[in-house]
Amino acid sequence: MTSASPSSSSPLTGPRVVTLAYDGLCTFEFGVAVEVFGLARPEMGDGWYRHATAAIEPGPLRAAGGLSISASGGLELLSEADLIVVPGWRGIDEPVPASLIEALCLAHARGARLMSLCSGVAVLAATGLLGGRKATTHWRYADTVSRRHPDIHLDPDVLYVDEGQILTAAGSAAGIDLCLHVVRRDFGADAANSVARRLVVPPHREGGQAQFIERPVPQEREGQRMGPLIDWIEANLQREVTLAKMAARAGMSSRTFQRRFRDLTGQSPGEFLMTRRLRHACDLLEHKASLSLDDIAIASGFGTPATLRHHFRTRLSTSPAAYRARFGHTGKNG
Repeated sequence: MTSASPSSSSPLTGPRVVTLAYDGLCTFEFGVAVEVFGLARPEMGDGWYRHATAAIEPGPLRAAGGLSISASGGLELLSEADLIVVPGWRGIDEPVPASLIEALCLAHARGARLMSLCSGVAVLAATGLLGGRKATTHWRYADTVSRRHPDIHLDPDVLYVDEGQILTAAGSAAGIDLCLHVVRRDFGADAANSVARRLVVPPHREGGQAQFIERPVPQEREGQRMGPLIDWIEANLQREVTLAKMAARAGMSSRTFQRRFRDLTGQSPGEFLMTRRLRHACDLLEHKASLSLDDIAIASGFGTPATLRHHFRTRLSTSPAAYRARFGHTGKNG
């Protein structure tokens, strides 16, 4: 098994992504990184990602499913990387080689981004670079990581965390969400949507969304009651939407409504409403260049640009203006 190589009429010039390979490789997470960053995408132009696979140790390297890995090179590739992807580690209790820790620290020091998928957070934790930072991992490993690295602000309830230069994803499928988030950051919403269509997955799930829902298949009656309510919320984001109004429309007491809504969606009603308002504001910033921040604040239910800026700063770690500059639709790929 080898990493995919872009087939293009001219060499690619975009960010260099290096995905780690090791004996005992987690095949799914490795495949996610290659699928997003390593496949040829001529429609994206010459500025698309350049991908390579770096073996962290001499071969032969075995991967889950009885596969063997032939890598593009070794740890020397990390010195050229703009983004380094650490797939799920071979075991939460397995030590991380000192040579890998050193290479990751050097890459980080020169500005490369480091990204872990699932239990790959164990590798980043071993570097010490997560100390004092927010991070996440699969909920199964959260207690172990927190116990060993109490200086990491670990949140086991979210899909992914973007700390700028260091990014971490939860369970396996959340790795797809984080990779698409990176594409969105680097090339804009249209590029991320295009990749998502190829993957046949939703184009954007917020990092703060719950990893799992206690009752993943809602009772039919609950779905019938909540479905129209959610449609109503989506259609009335610009209006005052209170807990009492939502509970009344669902025909429940406020306490019962809050419990059942969380069971159904994995979020509290307030979190759900805030997520939808932010998503709507982002959509308007991306695709409605003619709208002012005042217009967008009103249309998304925040009321004023100051409130809109506050929630963008606290939830997305950016400003509406910076978001529009990065992700605003230009009519070009990326």
